[in-house]
Amino acid sequence: MPEAPDVLLLFCLVGAADALYKRWIPDTNYENETNWDKGAVPCGNDVVRFSAQTQVSVFVESAHAVRETRLPVDGEFILNSGGGFYASDGREPGCGPGVATRFKDPGSLRWFDPALWQAAASLDDLRRGRFLFSVHEESVPCRWDDVVFRALSSFRVDTGSGGSSVPVRAVSVRGKVFDGRAEFAQYLSSRSGRLQFHGSSAVTVGNPGCGDPSGCECGNSANRRRICSSVTCASVECKKPLLPVGHCCEVCGAIVTIRYAAGFDLQTYRQRIHHLFLVLPKYKSVQLGMSKVSRSRRLMGIVPFGASPEVQLTLLDGEKGAESEALAWDVVSDARSHGSVLGIAGAEFRASSGGGGSSSDQSGASAGTVVGVVLAVFVAIAIVIVVALIRRGVVRMPSMPSAPSLSSFTRKKDGEELGGPLDRGYDNPMFDNLNMLPDVPGLHGNEANSISITQTGGVYFANPVYDENETDFNA
Repeated sequence: MPEAPDVLLLFCLVGAADALYKRWIPDTNYENETNWDKGAVPCGNDVVRFSAQTQVSVFVESAHAVRETRLPVDGEFILNSGGGFYASDGREPGCGPGVATRFKDPGSLRWFDPALWQAAASLDDLRRGRFLFSVHEESVPCRWDDVVFRALSSFRVDTGSGGSSVPVRAVSVRGKVFDGRAEFAQYLSSRSGRLQFHGSSAVTVGNPGCGDPSGCECGNSANRRRICSSVTCASVECKKPLLPVGHCCEVCGAIVTIRYAAGFDLQTYRQRIHHLFLVLPKYKSVQLGMSKVSRSRRLMGIVPFGASPEVQLTLLDGEKGAESEALAWDVVSDARSHGSVLGIAGAEFRASSGGGGSSSDQSGASAGTVVGVVLAVFVAIAIVIVVALIRRGVVRMPSMPSAPSLSSFTRKKDGEELGGPLDRGYDNPMFDNLNMLPDVPGLHGNEANSISITQTGGVYFANPVYDENETDFNA
């Protein structure tokens, strides 16, 4: 039976089906024995010490006897109903002679440490401990996720430096859900908020959830350096270690790549893989992480020309990865058989053993890449040979026809265009202007009408050499 705050949280966050729920693992609870340097909760004969400079918020669930307590300068106790302290004379039965025990400083616990988070597809899975495996970048809360701090708990988390914001969809603290920026900013400025969250990077809420049924990219690639700085990679001994997108370390196992089409639903597909395969005893030890990633596309397998979204399945099961490879074969076979129904256009996988496989429409991808690389190499070699022969004079470049001058393409003047006015050559003032004609008597004989003007305005000249009565010309 879940606690009342957990039930309230379940109803508050219902409907965020596409988001994952990331829960902060560490706490600063008084009853948590890992928070004490002696590995045990203090008893009535012990001396309890908090470092003077420690800033901490401590949740106290029940009543405790204490002989002596040294408190920090800046801190608080959050008392649950029935929680508190009472004085002890140091002779508590069954407690031993008593020792000095110190509360550990939680200031070094960082938000971007992937080992400090648990992920689940639903709040019910989170409460029941059905956690999801994720690559390192997605183990830390993504901008689409709901962050959960335990209801009956206290904590202290370092959000990091740099002053940048850490966006998430919502944050739940002690059973209260914050999904509005103003309200959560007000809580962060309170005494409890300052003790629980510290660092120059502020957590912000109100980011919309993922609305794409095929999933959304996490968006933590910008924080890869901070995330991977908290990860210690173990040595691997498989034949061909793999590096999944978003992971900090090389692994032994298999990576399945899903090309999806219309109708693909990431959450539905995650449930299908779980119910079909992960529940089988032979795959009990396999960890499977599923995420939306962008993979760069390359022309002829060499030149990058953009990226395409894909779904990546990371399968791990130990040093050899044999079970992961067997599961990868099953996943790809399922995609080949039911891809049209699931909205899967193709699937392929790579294994750390060196093996791999693909669905039917992906079978030529590797061969195409190899052919592209070979052709590119041959073209490059041919170009180098031709250039060398030209330089040595063995091969001569064919002469190119001379290009026409620009003047030949210049637009002709109006007088030179076909059908335009005739070229007059040069102006003759003697004929162009009638007034300039000299008055020479007898030049044209006695014919006074040697120049006639008709009614239509036409002008013609009478030539005395010709006689209108003669039909032949005699020189």
